[in-house]
Amino acid sequence: MITSHPSRPFDGQKPGTSGLRKKVPEFAQPGYAENFIQAIFDTVERPDASTIVIGGDGRFHNRTVIQAALRIAAANGYRRALVGKGGILSTPAASHIIRKYGASGGLILSASHNPGGPDGDFGIKYNIANGGPAPEAVTDAIYARTKTIDRWMAVDADDIDLDTIGSTAIGDMAVEIIDPVADYASLMESLFDFAAIREAVSNGLTMAFDAMHAVTGPYATEILENRLGLAKGTVRNGTPLDDFGGHHPDPNLVHAHDLYRTMMADDAPDFGAASDGDGDRNLIIGRGIFVTPSDSLAMLAANAHLAPGYARGLAGIARSMPTSAAADRVAESLGIPAFETPTGWKFFGSLLDAGKATICGEESAGTGSDHVREKDGLWAVLLWLNILAATGKSVAEIAQVHWAKYGRNYYARHDYEGLDTEIAHGMMRDLERSLPDLPARRFGTLAISGADQFDYTDPVDNSVSRNQGIRIFFEDGARIVFRLSGTGTDGATLRIYLERYEPPAGDLDAEVSPMLAELAKVAGTLTDLETRTGRTRPDVIT
Repeated sequence: MITSHPSRPFDGQKPGTSGLRKKVPEFAQPGYAENFIQAIFDTVERPDASTIVIGGDGRFHNRTVIQAALRIAAANGYRRALVGKGGILSTPAASHIIRKYGASGGLILSASHNPGGPDGDFGIKYNIANGGPAPEAVTDAIYARTKTIDRWMAVDADDIDLDTIGSTAIGDMAVEIIDPVADYASLMESLFDFAAIREAVSNGLTMAFDAMHAVTGPYATEILENRLGLAKGTVRNGTPLDDFGGHHPDPNLVHAHDLYRTMMADDAPDFGAASDGDGDRNLIIGRGIFVTPSDSLAMLAANAHLAPGYARGLAGIARSMPTSAAADRVAESLGIPAFETPTGWKFFGSLLDAGKATICGEESAGTGSDHVREKDGLWAVLLWLNILAATGKSVAEIAQVHWAKYGRNYYARHDYEGLDTEIAHGMMRDLERSLPDLPARRFGTLAISGADQFDYTDPVDNSVSRNQGIRIFFEDGARIVFRLSGTGTDGATLRIYLERYEPPAGDLDAEVSPMLAELAKVAGTLTDLETRTGRTRPDVIT
């Protein structure tokens, strides 16, 4: 029987770049998650008898919301639901499942790289039929519905067994509990030369992979250890936990510091990597060398032809605006277009669907290709392994060859987390007001040549996204970008991106921090950062 449950709108259910994210206690309010899910189903277009994909990263509250979502989906006319065993589906795996089985969309339950546990973060994101995040027109419509909703509907049914592969039903909706890893692992095997990687492993290639007690543990164990033959124990922290073992599942040098220490040791493995809560981000470290996400994107694009899935070449390369221009230089060399988009994978989806781009990346450790419509942490790791196997070179050697050909974009992101929201927005407003006067200003050796608020017109559908971040350009090619992040749940996060280019004949082996020190000082001056926030240093540098 279907029951209509009277409800009322909850304030603040506006999806951001990666869906709706709030603290667990907020999501746990009676009717809160139910309202949002019903608003999605009231809004999105879908054919009759549609299939919905549901899964998440295993964080606290995941199972509770999955059970509710299934009952609501059944009441709203879905005829089939595909659910990862244990409620587990990595974000890229969910995208693949949506595409492979012709689902009308999917609910991905995750707060990505944010902490989990009873007092941690939770999130719900809707992905459309192409497997990618819902575009702004859809998320805006969902938000509008959350402000007027007065009921949610559910089939009266007991919770189902999420831990046994097989079929059951809720009302008229078939529910299939599926292996969350198998389809994704097969996709990876179709893209990369697993035989060559296995041979490299048999010849001594070693690796350390930190799954951070998050969703990629089972995926990495199956692919890296079982299919590619890397040693047992290559995958660290491989069991997904609902609080990520008390750690912050963000693959950067702060939160994956144990891996960094391992890779900087004299007896380090050849290759190190990590992924985040929901499996869409990656950290790449070679023996003695950290590869920035921006450089990783450029190096993967330059060498992608070595993998069978990309042997025919690339249609184009796309990067988010805050990501360094390193990939642009690769695109120019290959004679293919380079696209600069706002942050958020949904902007890449349009380019991928239109065949305008093949490989995309964001400086926030997200890289992917047209195989799915999400960034994909393990995909990036496997492409790196394919390149290492095909070339016989180390990560450091690949980097040196790349910089010698294209030059080096010294790059860093400084995050100031948990800022007072009014102060953060005030800083951005004041900086934007000053833009017309900035090109006349000089700071030491740095002269500003231009400044703007980044607006983006999609080359496929001509949709316009405004106010995506402030860019400051300097005469020597350096750049500073200021942007407020939309992925946190506690206060505001100001992200400052610093970039300086050295040509092939320049200094390619310097330390990053000294190369960017003057830019960092200018960024602080332009925003009056220390006075307005009381912060003397960033919380995170990546």
